Amino acid sequence: MNSTPPLYLQIQQHLLERIHSGEWPAHHQIPPEERLARDFGVSRMTANKAIRDLVQQGYLTRQPGLGTFVTDRKAESSLVDVHNIAEEVRSRGHHHDSDVLLAQAIAADDEVALRLGVRLGTRVFHTRIVHRENGVPIQLEDRFVNPRWVPDYLDTDFSRRTPNEVLVAACPITDVEHVVEAVQVDAPTAERLEMEAAQPCLSMIRRTWSGEHLISYARLIHPGHRYKLRSSLSRRTG
Repeated sequence: MNSTPPLYLQIQQHLLERIHSGEWPAHHQIPPEERLARDFGVSRMTANKAIRDLVQQGYLTRQPGLGTFVTDRKAESSLVDVHNIAEEVRSRGHHHDSDVLLAQAIAADDEVALRLGVRLGTRVFHTRIVHRENGVPIQLEDRFVNPRWVPDYLDTDFSRRTPNEVLVAACPITDVEHVVEAVQVDAPTAERLEMEAAQPCLSMIRRTWSGEHLISYARLIHPGHRYKLRSSLSRRTG
């Protein structure tokens, strides 16, 4: 049986090898279809299919009159909606896994009590998890949950289900608050995110409500060179 991949897939493999290796970084212009067709000894239609499929997968973008360029495929989250990070990673065709650093009940300190809307010393649930995309850390999630609303939270196997998945199932989110800033992290955090401490990070403070109940407070740290946050606003007049 002939196991040689179709010619258009060979072209795709050639392009992806250069993208993944970093030889062709974001915004790099790839060779035109005519040159790829000539180099691989195929029709221009075959080269077009290879490029078109990678455009649809988000690796390339066409700019009319200019050419085809490598896209910036940084991991991305919305500032407007709250999504399951595992689903976000899978939607990009990538693999999600996580390192569960801790999952325990603690007494709320001043900051946690203020952010979570409970009294100082109140028993709350605390999880700390590193989320990975294709094995590369993209988020350190430090989350505090009010046990009154999600009493079974710590019974979860967080290597199989994300905190977001658990919280949404128990208390559907109705309101969310985000505060974002650029930060420089300490050495232990940089080590967990497998980055240099001098590199900038994006810090997001997220609080979520279900109806009138404040359910969760989380500190989400993302390596700035691997992650971006997106927001969109539509103002329509009738």
